[in-house]
Amino acid sequence: MFAHTLNLPGRDAKPRERGLTMVIDPGLPNSCFCDIMASYGDLIDYVKFGWGTCLATSGILGKTRAARDNGVEFYFGGTLFEKFLINDRVDEWYKLCSDAGATVVEISNGTIPLSNAEKAGYIRQFADEFTVLSEVGFKDPVRSETLSPARWIDYIQQDLDAGAHFVIAEARESGRSGICRPDGELRYGLIEEIAESAIDVNHLMFEAPTKDLQIYLLRRFGPQVNLGNIHSSEVIGLETLRLGLRADTLTDFDSLVAQEQTHA
Repeated sequence: MFAHTLNLPGRDAKPRERGLTMVIDPGLPNSCFCDIMASYGDLIDYVKFGWGTCLATSGILGKTRAARDNGVEFYFGGTLFEKFLINDRVDEWYKLCSDAGATVVEISNGTIPLSNAEKAGYIRQFADEFTVLSEVGFKDPVRSETLSPARWIDYIQQDLDAGAHFVIAEARESGRSGICRPDGELRYGLIEEIAESAIDVNHLMFEAPTKDLQIYLLRRFGPQVNLGNIHSSEVIGLETLRLGLRADTLTDFDSLVAQEQTHA
């Protein structure tokens, strides 16, 4: 990168606990994926192999190796956990994750009829051995819209109490469910109630596959907010948004930078 003296927001060094970027792999060609890891690994904290793509990808271990070699943690999407669960094969799911060398797992109930309390039980079961990422919100947009902010907050806290390291706020890869309405509009009231609750935002990861979602969440929570379901083609674009190097956030973090310099 070029040397400069611009006043930009600080970014924690990897491995970091805030300002995380999680990229979703929807089934990229292996060589393309490996190139992305080599090119952007310093900016990516997690890569999620979406849905059950790991069972449909030839040479998946080549992808996991590329992630690990570039300092990127990987895990398999929560939908895969749900599939093994409804087939009464959780032990097989555990073995799959272990054999792949995963140190991170996602436990969710976005599609299947599994209560949050039951989900929390699985979080407890695996939290001693893995870094557990849980997810709150449903894939079905109508079902998700009926989940009140109070329930969201209760479920997030329940997952954290059970041992989840981060709780992911659902938005799907389309940005049309969970924290978003079916038309893609963010549920602003929900976000505000979560923000004003006792939950530490550093333990949340908001799925934000679209630029509009990214901009709003960065402006609301600052450049260190954890964002997920980022498309691989948007990794650099998101980083420029975090640093105020894009028109959309060019002046949004100036006061924050001034505070950082005052306390340096």
